[in-house]
Amino acid sequence: MRRVTRRQIGLLVWAAVPSLAVATLAVFLLETYAGVPNASAAYLVAVVLTAVVAGTPGAVVASLASFLLYDFFFTIPLYTFTIRDPAEWLSLVLLLFVGIVVGQLTALQRSRTEEARAREREARALFQVSRALATRESTPAVLPGIASVLQTETAMARIWVALGSDDAAERIVADTGSGRPSPSGIQRVLRRMPGDEPAQWVRVHMPAGKAAPGGSGEAYRVRVEAGGNTLGSVWALRDRAEGEPNRTETRLLAAAADQIGQVLEHDRLVAESQAAEVARQSDALKSALLQSVSHDLRTPLATIRAAAGTLRPGSRLSPEDQQESADAIDREVEYLNRLVTNLLDLSRIEAGALVAERDVFEVDDLVGRTVDRLRARLANRPMETRLEAPPILVDPIFFDEALTNVIENAIKYTSPGTAIRISASPLPGESFVRLTVEDGGGGVPPESLRRVFDKFYRVPGRDRSSRSGTGIGLAVVRGLIEATGGRVAARSGGLGGLAIDLDQPLATVPAELTAGSTG
Repeated sequence: MRRVTRRQIGLLVWAAVPSLAVATLAVFLLETYAGVPNASAAYLVAVVLTAVVAGTPGAVVASLASFLLYDFFFTIPLYTFTIRDPAEWLSLVLLLFVGIVVGQLTALQRSRTEEARAREREARALFQVSRALATRESTPAVLPGIASVLQTETAMARIWVALGSDDAAERIVADTGSGRPSPSGIQRVLRRMPGDEPAQWVRVHMPAGKAAPGGSGEAYRVRVEAGGNTLGSVWALRDRAEGEPNRTETRLLAAAADQIGQVLEHDRLVAESQAAEVARQSDALKSALLQSVSHDLRTPLATIRAAAGTLRPGSRLSPEDQQESADAIDREVEYLNRLVTNLLDLSRIEAGALVAERDVFEVDDLVGRTVDRLRARLANRPMETRLEAPPILVDPIFFDEALTNVIENAIKYTSPGTAIRISASPLPGESFVRLTVEDGGGGVPPESLRRVFDKFYRVPGRDRSSRSGTGIGLAVVRGLIEATGGRVAARSGGLGGLAIDLDQPLATVPAELTAGSTG
């Protein structure tokens, strides 16, 4: 049986004493000055008021007190509890009966009203808890707010949430109080019951060295569990004068603990799923990388080995053939260097380790350096440049690597004699300069244009030169250009082939420098 708290006793005294005193005075005035022979019904008002404030116990106490007060003050002989007239007995008994019935009905209505309000508060609190967990960015971030809601709605002095698989591993992640909770050797643990039977608070004495948080009040604990595993606890500190939490408060604590447990279990499953997906993607990336570079590594190595064999002492090659072998070795080493550079750049892009050092440069200077370095590889491909653009803000190393990959891509997928055009001009209405590299090759199907910058993607059926690509060159281009604040895009070009647009931020040149250069 639930004990009566000090607060309930205080409400009973506060409601019963004044109302009974006023009712006694009213009976005295009615019977003495108004000539009413029996004004005991005035006590029903006091019974009703007490029942409204203090509930059923108040109604019973007020009815009995009314019975005794009327007998003592207004029934002959006065100022005794003796009753001589049987009619007086009947009146007093009826007063007691009617008072108890009226008080019970009033208390019942009050109880139903309070229960409805409690249900409303419980539903509102559960909605706040559910909404906080459903819209969370991270579970630990919303636990302090949930603890605050629980403290407000359960009349607890303090609420805190501790996560851990056992008592020793629990760590406080949300607390409505300050300072570390002081230890106490006693706690009340919520024991869940089967079916619809209400949960019960069980008093537990903790062994020495494993005391539960407590202190001046009673410590209550609801374990956070999910999937058969203990994930932590919802702790509450309650003033002993408040008594044990009622069923509504107990349900709210239990429901909040269950929801926290389900969310923590969901977070664990998501983390495991993400780890598994990362491992799967890593394996797929390794497989794709090996498949992509295995042929591209074997071919130049075989060429280098064969060419180096012809340069051994005693070979009968003519000086012209020896020079051709040396050129082949140099060409293949340059290709391997470019392949390794792209792989390293791709790993830096994936790791987010690219840091651009931007400065102001003229477009024609940057493009001219790259084209001059690659001119020997053009193999009779006409190169046309149309560079009419203001200075750009760019990292020169990143820009050179990106432009080199784009030009090499054009060389790789076109035959000798195919034209390549590089043009640059400012974009109207935007603070970007667009550098376009286009070729007169076979082009790319429209459905493949949006994928040419994906890692290890190769356009199906596209004509290739003697060496296939690894599918990482244009992926590196996108990473390098975006690291400098630029943009990349692929489209069909005016020469009939593929056009790659590299948009770089337009540099802001001080007016005095512009005036000085023109003067």
